Amino acid sequence: MARMFGTDGVRGVANVELTCPLAFRLGQAAVRFQGPRILVGKDTRLSGDMLEAAVCAGITSMGGTALLAGIIPTPAIALLVGQLECDGGIVISASHNPPEYNGIKLFDGNGFKLPDAVEDEIQAAIESGTLDQDRPAGDAVGTIQNVPDAVDRYVRHAVDSILAQDINLAGMKVALDCGHGASSTTSFQALERLGADVRVMNDTFNGLDINVQCGSTNLEPLKAYVAEVGADVGIAHDGDADRVMLVDSCGNEIDGDMMEAVLALDMKNRGCLPGDTTVSTVMCNLGFVNFMKEHGVTVVQTKVGDRYVLEEMRDKGYAIGGEQSGHMILLDYNSTGDGLMTAVQFLAAVKRSGMTVDDAARLYTKYPQELINVRVSDKQAVFGNDAVQAAVKAAEEAMGSTGRVLLRPSGTEPVIRVMVEAADDADAKNHSRAIADVVIAELGA
Repeated sequence: MARMFGTDGVRGVANVELTCPLAFRLGQAAVRFQGPRILVGKDTRLSGDMLEAAVCAGITSMGGTALLAGIIPTPAIALLVGQLECDGGIVISASHNPPEYNGIKLFDGNGFKLPDAVEDEIQAAIESGTLDQDRPAGDAVGTIQNVPDAVDRYVRHAVDSILAQDINLAGMKVALDCGHGASSTTSFQALERLGADVRVMNDTFNGLDINVQCGSTNLEPLKAYVAEVGADVGIAHDGDADRVMLVDSCGNEIDGDMMEAVLALDMKNRGCLPGDTTVSTVMCNLGFVNFMKEHGVTVVQTKVGDRYVLEEMRDKGYAIGGEQSGHMILLDYNSTGDGLMTAVQFLAAVKRSGMTVDDAARLYTKYPQELINVRVSDKQAVFGNDAVQAAVKAAEEAMGSTGRVLLRPSGTEPVIRVMVEAADDADAKNHSRAIADVVIAELGA
C-alpha cells in the first residue's frame, strides 16, 4: 500500500486527496501517539478552516485539548510546543504548493518532525480502524482553546535572538514579500521591531492567492519591488514561512547555499560553529563547498530533504544546516526550518561583518548547474545500467575536479533527475544532455 506520509507530512488537493475524514483521523492519531495537548496552526489557504475543524474534532474526540494558534508560520508551532508544554503540534499547510493543495504535518513535544517509523505506525493505525477503540465517553471528550499570544511569542523569540547579540537592523531598508502566506502575520513585525525600514508586499490574503506568482518560489516581483523602493535587501517567504530566499539591491538572488555560507562563517568567527562544520545536501553548489573549505569549514552532505539534514545535525551535534531552496535549520534557535529566524540572523551577520548584502551575494562564484528530469520506467534501474554508468564516468573524467554528476530518483514521480555541475556553463549543459539522452534510450518510459 502506498505510503501516506511524504517528505513533509500528508499532502494533496484539499477535499479530494486530503479529506476531512483523513484530517479527523490524523487529529486522533496525534493524541494517541503524542499525548493529549496538541498545538494547531495553519497557513492562509481557503481549506485551512475546514481541515482545522476536522483535526480539532479528531483531537477532542480522543479526550485531547486542541490549542489553536491560528494563522502562523510552521516554525512557530515547532517553537511553541515546548513553550506551551504541549505533547505535540500539527501544522495545516502545503508549504510552497499552489492554493488548491493543503497538508498536515505533525511535530513531537520537542518541536521535531516525526520519524518515519512513527509515521508508519500512524498510517497503520488509521488504515486498521483501531483509533476508535480509544474514544472516551461523552463527558470525557476534549476541548478547544485559543492561544491569543502565539504570534507575539514567535515574533518576540526572533527579535530577542538578535538583540541578545547587541545588534539591530537600524539603517537597513528591507523589501518583504510575504507570498500571501503565514508570514503576513509575523515577519513585518519582527523586522520593524529590530529597527529596519520595512516595505511590504503580498501581506494580504484571500485563501486563493498563497504562493501565486510571488514569494520564495517566484522572486521576479520582489526583484522589481526592491528596485522600486530602493531597498538594501529583499526577503521572500513561501506559504508557511519555513524557508526564505533573498535578493540584493541589484536583484541578484541569494539562495540557501549563500545564506549558509554567511551564517557559518559568522558562527565560526564567534566560536559557535561546532566542529567547524555545516550540513547541506548533495544538491548544494560546488562553489559553496569549495568556499567553505577555503575558510576552514567542512560541509557534510546528506540526501535531499531537510529531514535528512536535521538527522545529521542531531546525530553529530552540528548547529547549522540547510538546502539551496532556503530551508535553513539553526538548532540554537529552533528545531526546524525557520524563514524569519534565518533572515534576521543573516542580516545580523552581514551587519556585524561590515559587509553590505551586495557584498555577501558575491562571496563566491557559483558553479553552473544543469538539471534535466527524465521520465523512466524504473527509477532504480539507472544505477545498474552499464550504458548509463559509462556515460556518467565519461562526463566525470572529462570534467575532473572542476565538476560533478548526480543522478537522483524523484521521491514522488517516476523520474530520474540528471544534474551536472561544471565550471563552464556549456560543459554542464552538454554533459547533462548527453547523460540524459542515454537514460532515455536505455530506460525511458
